[in-house]
Amino acid sequence: MVLVQSYSIAVVMCVITMLCWGSWANTQKLATKEWRFQLFYWDYAIGVLLLALLLAFTLGSTGENGRGFLADLRQADAQWLRSAFLGGVIFNLSNILLVAAIDIAGMAVAFPVGVGLALVLGVITTYLAKPEGNVMMQGLGVAAVAVAIVLDALAYKRLAAQSKSTPVLGMVLSVVAGVLMGFFYSFVAKSMGMMQSAGGVMTLEPGKLSPYTAIVLFSVGLLVSNFLWNTLVMIKPFSGSPVPFGDYFTKGSIKLHWVGILGGIIWNLGMSFSIIASNAAGPSLSYGLGQGATMVGALWGVFIWKEFKGAPPGTNKLLAAMFLFYLVGIGTLVASKL
Repeated sequence: MVLVQSYSIAVVMCVITMLCWGSWANTQKLATKEWRFQLFYWDYAIGVLLLALLLAFTLGSTGENGRGFLADLRQADAQWLRSAFLGGVIFNLSNILLVAAIDIAGMAVAFPVGVGLALVLGVITTYLAKPEGNVMMQGLGVAAVAVAIVLDALAYKRLAAQSKSTPVLGMVLSVVAGVLMGFFYSFVAKSMGMMQSAGGVMTLEPGKLSPYTAIVLFSVGLLVSNFLWNTLVMIKPFSGSPVPFGDYFTKGSIKLHWVGILGGIIWNLGMSFSIIASNAAGPSLSYGLGQGATMVGALWGVFIWKEFKGAPPGTNKLLAAMFLFYLVGIGTLVASKL
């Protein structure tokens, strides 16, 4: 399988992760102009698994290092297969709540609050699972991100007051999504084996998973759990009327389906790069830098989708301060591994 051993290359891959994780929700914004987010999400889940399988049978099955995908799958212990699968189940619940929050409050709120909170918890949990990097600097980076979350929440509160709407539901969904999302990555990280050099060839810890196998099991957990989590929000949506299952087949054009699949591919490209880079960058840094997606998503929401248009005077200062604290936090997280 293809491995990344250079720290600089790993950081570049983490930056691509940040861009992918911060941009995939644009496909949701496009698709939900024509149908409900629950229907979009079925195609999203399919796209996630399709990319995972493509990578597993290409990059994950070539080269001298480690084990090929099928060989790795056959030798894996059941507990690590379950761990990666469970990571997908937990993530899927959190991501559906995030998608619902985007639908209600927009990207400029759901990403900084939900994904930002996931960054804080994710860096902590992955560091506890595999301690790497300067813990004090990582703590400072996490603290800066936490301040950015508070600033974004205050900006959204001002916007809601101006429009005479309630911010409660969008904020609650974002917070719950963030708490759940902060724990999924550690299950995936624990399932992957350590790499060791033997005669110039990298070997993989027996019983555990390669990054490519972990991504596939994670993606299977996501798609399988979708029949539970997404079905529930179709029957009992957070807002609006129930979504009929038949609408997926009767109201979706080929273009709409491909938009959803593309969203899943974009997100999982980010996830895959984060997992693959974690061997060289360390899982806590890989996850933390990737969650710079909060800033990217907020940029899309503020400047492209104009989600804070019409906000009262002073809101832009809060948003500017939010972006500043995110930049400081992310930069500190990167420097913590140098």
